[in-house]
Amino acid sequence: MFSYIADTLRANPQLAIFLTLAIGYWIGARKLGSFSLGAVTGTLLAGIVIGQLGIEISGQVKSIFFIMFLFAVGFGVGPQFVRGIASDGLPQAIFAAVVSVLCLLSVYLAAILAGYGPGLAAGLLAGAQTISASIGLATDAINNSGLTPEQAKAELNLIPVAYAITYLFGTVGTGWVLAFFGPKILGVDMVAECKRYEREMSIGAPESGFLSGRRKRELRAYRVREGGKAVGMTVAQAERDLLPGERLFVEGMRSGGEIIAYTPETTFKAGDVVAIAGRRELLVNVLGQGVEVDDVELLDVPVEAVDVLLTNKDLDGRTLAEAAESPFARGVFLNSIRRGSTAVNIPVLPQTKLNRGDILRVAGSKASIDRFVAAAGFADRPLTVTNMTLVGLAIMIGGLIGAYVLPIGGVPITLSTSGGALIAGIFVGWLRTVKPQIGNVPQPTLWFMNSVGLNVFIAIVGISSGPTFIAGLKEAGFGIFFWGLFATAVPMLLAPLIGKYIFRFDPAINLGCCGGARTSTASVAMVGEMAKSDVPMLGYTVPYAVGNTLLTLWGLVIVLLIL
Repeated sequence: MFSYIADTLRANPQLAIFLTLAIGYWIGARKLGSFSLGAVTGTLLAGIVIGQLGIEISGQVKSIFFIMFLFAVGFGVGPQFVRGIASDGLPQAIFAAVVSVLCLLSVYLAAILAGYGPGLAAGLLAGAQTISASIGLATDAINNSGLTPEQAKAELNLIPVAYAITYLFGTVGTGWVLAFFGPKILGVDMVAECKRYEREMSIGAPESGFLSGRRKRELRAYRVREGGKAVGMTVAQAERDLLPGERLFVEGMRSGGEIIAYTPETTFKAGDVVAIAGRRELLVNVLGQGVEVDDVELLDVPVEAVDVLLTNKDLDGRTLAEAAESPFARGVFLNSIRRGSTAVNIPVLPQTKLNRGDILRVAGSKASIDRFVAAAGFADRPLTVTNMTLVGLAIMIGGLIGAYVLPIGGVPITLSTSGGALIAGIFVGWLRTVKPQIGNVPQPTLWFMNSVGLNVFIAIVGISSGPTFIAGLKEAGFGIFFWGLFATAVPMLLAPLIGKYIFRFDPAINLGCCGGARTSTASVAMVGEMAKSDVPMLGYTVPYAVGNTLLTLWGLVIVLLIL
């Protein structure tokens, strides 16, 4: 049976890829306490084991999936990358660039001191900085470096060796350094700092608390009582003055027994029945003291909750408190804000600033939602179809640009088609925040391109290097683990100090900026868990976009530096 399976996998390498993915994702999802290897490392290890069977796979398959992955990465980080370069995220973008250079220099220094060639150096970069995407650009750089085919193959076989050895501490160590050493380096109590930041960001909230996505809203109908407070008020006055500081909205009105069209200047009379939307506790505990009416026809108001892609440049940088005062925000309740390629949840506080490209989850009557969408951006309703014309043309054009070779000092310098696809993804991802009509890549498709695209590439790397992995492990030696520890820890020990003394980041978001620059979502999650707050995530998105792009490109740079 084993011989049959082995022979079938050799004859049908596509089956070996799917077997590697299945085992790799399963291994990656296993948890030891709160730690898991992740799908990438699991897939690499599975590929190395299956690769012992001597399975040959065309390199074209690897290239196709890697280009697809890089485009998805660029598409996801595009809005925040451009924002960081062009607007008030610039300090965070520059910080991310500085930290990314530190990461590169630490790997370069380790490689020089240890005498590593381009293969081990590239694997050290990918593992110590947990940037698997850099492997692809390093592979392209080695293939185009002028080395003989035998030399290039030998170096390529060492990449997964160094990656596998250094990735473990690269993942765990980053979170450990930031979550446990970070507050000590900054000399702050993160819990207290985050609470202080939340208080400052809550300026403008009503006494009962700012509107939170966790509170339910309702639509209820009340009869205006003879001599009641609302008699003689206009709709606009009632929304503003019945419960000062709260968001109450009139969604329907019956007067003289008939449902009428009303305006902000329409006046309430005794006996009118008014449909009001607002927080449930306010409607029940405050307005509930009045006469509630079960007016089925009046309450039959179409409502919806929808994700809105924020594209209006006039809203970029405005606080929620400011945006809530806009006429188009009337009748709309904000549930959540998601930002960046990793869809980070941003705290919903009055002084939270909106960014172009944010995904706002809003709820309200259909009329209110339509008005809000028309003014704020684009209704990002769930789609199942990807605009493959957009994807295909973008990758092709980016690849043409990336494939251009510029000889410098006899060394051929090129972004490669893979690097071109990354740049194209960044441009298209940003362009969609300006012109959402160009089309979209739905989130499930983006996940497939991102996760499966990378892991097919990694699976082929593991399978191809499997037969020589043990020999490579002997050549690399266990010392590379300690060089990986050095390359992981040094930038993360210096980054909080750079953020504090040079960029003067608020302590509450400093460590979030550090984790973002290192593209380590897990480390920022550990910081947030330790701080008992989501506030550190406010510093994550712009550095992540810039760091993810630069660290990926460093796969090309480290090879050029070592050669």
